[in-house]
Amino acid sequence: MQLTGPKGKLNSISLEAGAVFHTHHGWIEHDSLIGQPDGTVVANSVGVEYLALRPLLTDFVMAMPRGAAIIYPKDAAQILAQADVFPGATVVEAGVGSGALSLWLLRALGAEGRLSSFERRDEFADIARENVASFLGYDPSNWSVTVGDLAEALPSIHPDHTVDRVILDMLAPWECIEATAAALKPGGVVLCYVATVTQLSRVTETIRSTGLFTNPDPSETMVRTWHVEGLAVRPDHRMIGHTGFLVTSRRLAPGAVLPELKRRASKSEYSDDDVEAWTPGALGERGISPKSLRKRVRQAGASASVARQREAAELSETDQLE
Repeated sequence: MQLTGPKGKLNSISLEAGAVFHTHHGWIEHDSLIGQPDGTVVANSVGVEYLALRPLLTDFVMAMPRGAAIIYPKDAAQILAQADVFPGATVVEAGVGSGALSLWLLRALGAEGRLSSFERRDEFADIARENVASFLGYDPSNWSVTVGDLAEALPSIHPDHTVDRVILDMLAPWECIEATAAALKPGGVVLCYVATVTQLSRVTETIRSTGLFTNPDPSETMVRTWHVEGLAVRPDHRMIGHTGFLVTSRRLAPGAVLPELKRRASKSEYSDDDVEAWTPGALGERGISPKSLRKRVRQAGASASVARQREAAELSETDQLE
């Protein structure tokens, strides 16, 4: 449940019978919210009113426990559109991170689709599983999470030319392009999500150099909200700017040769030193500590446990009514 206070602050809570939500200005009993319809307004113990709504997926992914950084909703929406993810498709995702993109993909694929996610770290895989179960209330049967390297594990799970879409969200996606090309059906889409221009250059040139794909199409998405009150209409002072680049390309048919495009001469050579200069370690990116990571695994697990129990109770109540 998502509670919005008088100053617009959002509070996400998992409803439990007998539990209490405390703030600096009063408290609200969970029992007063359980069973109420979306859009209910409730007052806390000192009369402060809160708007209660079931969180949208956008709200959930921004508030859920994180191991790795999440893909923002603005980029997730573009991934679904640019990769043309459709109901019933077979999609491969690597890495799974905290499970934000997995939730978007599962919703787009529907019950008939299949999502295979790959993650190198056990802790991140655990957080992703619990976050997905926390939002859905159950563990989806059409989703698998494999802990390991995509390039090594993918051929044993998906034979050649059986995958419709591949989404790569990792530090070095160019290392997985060969395995991706083997798994994709002719016409299938590969989409890479990268953070820096050096990564963007290297993965684009790697895709192009294989001769197995169409010319890569790179892009980024920015979102700017607006302030609107009567005639006071202006852009907000803050906006969601650069979060990452998307690179999309499609698999050619076996034996097909892409017609050569006329392009301006440019520097396409690079070395490992060039790439290293733009890695998170070189840029001083702060990693998450093991202690903090264990805490977030526990938080995600506790939230998922409550969601699973609630879903089971609702199913039991429905069976009794029938």
